Amino acid sequence: MKIVILGSGNVANHFALRFEQLGYQIVQVYSRHKANAQALALRFNAIATDDLNTVDPLADLYVIAVSDEAIPEVAAHLSTDINGIVVHTSGATDLSILQAFMHSGVLYPVQSISKNIETDFTQIPIGVEASSPSTMESLWKIAKALSPRVFECNSKQRMALHVSAVIVNNFSNILYQLSYEIMQDNNLSFELLLPIIQETAKKVQNMPPIDGQTGPAIRNDNITINKHLNFLRENPSLQTIYQQLTLEIAKRRDK
Repeated sequence: MKIVILGSGNVANHFALRFEQLGYQIVQVYSRHKANAQALALRFNAIATDDLNTVDPLADLYVIAVSDEAIPEVAAHLSTDINGIVVHTSGATDLSILQAFMHSGVLYPVQSISKNIETDFTQIPIGVEASSPSTMESLWKIAKALSPRVFECNSKQRMALHVSAVIVNNFSNILYQLSYEIMQDNNLSFELLLPIIQETAKKVQNMPPIDGQTGPAIRNDNITINKHLNFLRENPSLQTIYQQLTLEIAKRRDK
């Protein structure tokens, strides 16, 4: 299978590496910045380009792995005469953005991917959407080669999944950072919180999150809540976050 990678960032890098592991051939890498395309292409003895008009028209798969903002531009300038399957990897972009192509779809990895951290694709769920049953059959085989954890979802479902992923990943991480700053300001090591972080992550794998909810809000312990809010009185934004999250817990407690 011959593959063109459109993009040179984190997702593009990891997809290209996984495809190589599977024995697929990366024939070309596109990036708006030629140097970035060259750096990635060099790893696979592929051709680098910064011009969408020169993209190889004979590949089997075209993987658009760029920022969500850049997908429309790439899709608009990529030749519609190609016969291969054109996919994007975004959780928040509708499949219809690729409607000009004969065969199109989505390969969405449900994972936070960092450029310099090894990614084990066998542990990553891959969401698949396709423009036709025949294209779905082809993409399903590719996805199953990437990971054993493959599922079909439409664009609306994928958006719901992406929103949920942002909440559990990005939002939880900024809460870690806020806690980190509180600990630092009070001469405490953030490592003291690692066991409770790990315990929470372990519990959520075995029960609905609300069933594992602990803390003053679920107990309706207003004395402790008010002490915490007083402690945060010099940080109004964090106070607001604390109050809002406490309210969300209380709503579910009272159901």
